[in-house]
Amino acid sequence: MSFKTLDDLPADVSGKRALVRVDLNVPMADGVVTDRTRIRRVVPTIAELSGKGVKVILLAHFGRPKGKVVPEMSLRPVAQALEEELDHRVDFAADCVGDEAKKEIDEMADGDVVLLENTRFHAGEEKNDPELAKAMAELGDIYVNDAFSAAHRAHVTTEALAHLLPAYAGRTMQAELEALEKGLGSPQKPVVAIVGGAKVSTKIDLLQNLVEKVDALVIGGGMANTFLAAKGVDVGKSLCEHDLADTANAIMTAAVAAGCAIVLPDDAVVAKEFKAHAENETVDVNAVPSDAMILDVGPISVAKINGWIDQAATLVWNGPLGAFEIAPFDTATVSAARFAAAETSVGNLVSVAGGGDTVAALNHAGVADKFTYVSTAGGAFLEWMEGKVLPGVAALEA
Repeated sequence: MSFKTLDDLPADVSGKRALVRVDLNVPMADGVVTDRTRIRRVVPTIAELSGKGVKVILLAHFGRPKGKVVPEMSLRPVAQALEEELDHRVDFAADCVGDEAKKEIDEMADGDVVLLENTRFHAGEEKNDPELAKAMAELGDIYVNDAFSAAHRAHVTTEALAHLLPAYAGRTMQAELEALEKGLGSPQKPVVAIVGGAKVSTKIDLLQNLVEKVDALVIGGGMANTFLAAKGVDVGKSLCEHDLADTANAIMTAAVAAGCAIVLPDDAVVAKEFKAHAENETVDVNAVPSDAMILDVGPISVAKINGWIDQAATLVWNGPLGAFEIAPFDTATVSAARFAAAETSVGNLVSVAGGGDTVAALNHAGVADKFTYVSTAGGAFLEWMEGKVLPGVAALEA
């Protein structure tokens, strides 16, 4: 994977107009940003460009206005939060194209930063409309994509602009792509993947891709029940997609053919109620009571999983091992996460994790900052793990 980064910008970039795609789709309540994580992630790219005298023109979407102007989905309140994080004035333009945007950009001095209004207020954005792309491209001299989280969408601001202007990856995009390359692109072997979460049905493509690429696939969470049931295990009242038994068996058969070990739980923590501190017991997976449900993997399974992590040079993680939101059914996830973090800290492991629940689980375990890389990209990270081409990344490839 080869792409240009900010290191490849021409020396005389001062005064140039950079259209910079960023992810500012942040949580809001009563017009106030409640979580600034995504804002902080794009600050390095903006600050670096501004410091070089580039006129920084930010392109972003917010929510799903579906091509209409929805005042509640304006990016104006985000500009203030960005200004505070950047410690630099951020102007705002009431449109992302046309006279309104052009007027604001024409007034920019070198190093200035302006945020353009929600790109999805234009229906052409999500349709990757060439006319809208052409009109937007006229506002800039170069294009920088720093929004990996939107890279799985072929939209004007994620894909089309990269073909119309000299295109570069921003620092956040660069870090993400380099981490993903270490995770699955050209990883150090052996590679172990942990895939958890509730349902097999949402991760069929992911599982099918991984068995071809990794040395061992650890399956946890509710989806492990579907695999156990496919092997004839009675999982009681556990969350289980019994109708996907054939799919689970096909994945296990493919794994054997590819030389990938499938690692399923040997023991489980079961309870009769799904609530914090519900009365529970640890049993062999072949002895789950008919009126109980599996809410976590047991200590024998955790030791086995940690054994696989210990052997690995690379770990890719998506999804928790149990119902980590409620104690004590967070035990396995926390234990494995902390073991992986410790192995990473001493240089034995490259650990790459991503997906919404995964980030929450690693934060819960207190180790999100101790993994090699934790992606907050959600859908884009999953599609990358599924082996799909991400249009926003493909458009940057030199």
